[in-house]
Amino acid sequence: MPPTFNALIRTHHITSRKKVAKLRAAASNHNVYALLCYGGCPGIMYCQGTESGVRDWVSTVQRLRYKDFQLVKKPSEKLQEGPEGPVTYGKAEEVESVKDFGAKIQELGIWTWWRKGMGYVSED
Repeated sequence: MPPTFNALIRTHHITSRKKVAKLRAAASNHNVYALLCYGGCPGIMYCQGTESGVRDWVSTVQRLRYKDFQLVKKPSEKLQEGPEGPVTYGKAEEVESVKDFGAKIQELGIWTWWRKGMGYVSED
């Protein structure tokens, strides 16, 4: 089984339903799991899947020209820190707060990785 890759993106905000529809389609087309923090600031996007799937999904996000786009954690092999809850590939999921986003990230077993990417803790 190939390794799982992941990436983390920050933007100013995610409010366009048209762009979200494109992100959902890209998650399906590239068979990745995507998590979006929709609504206010900041906009946060997480993606995991195969290396090519993650890279292609990130390219889709870049083409949508989000304001203040930052690829804070470039596509790389996922470093699992704890047990991972169930993940459905080919799907994008939305949450409306950073708190809910963090809870989902914790379920994915990558809490410390995410906190470093968001700048909440130092990279050491």
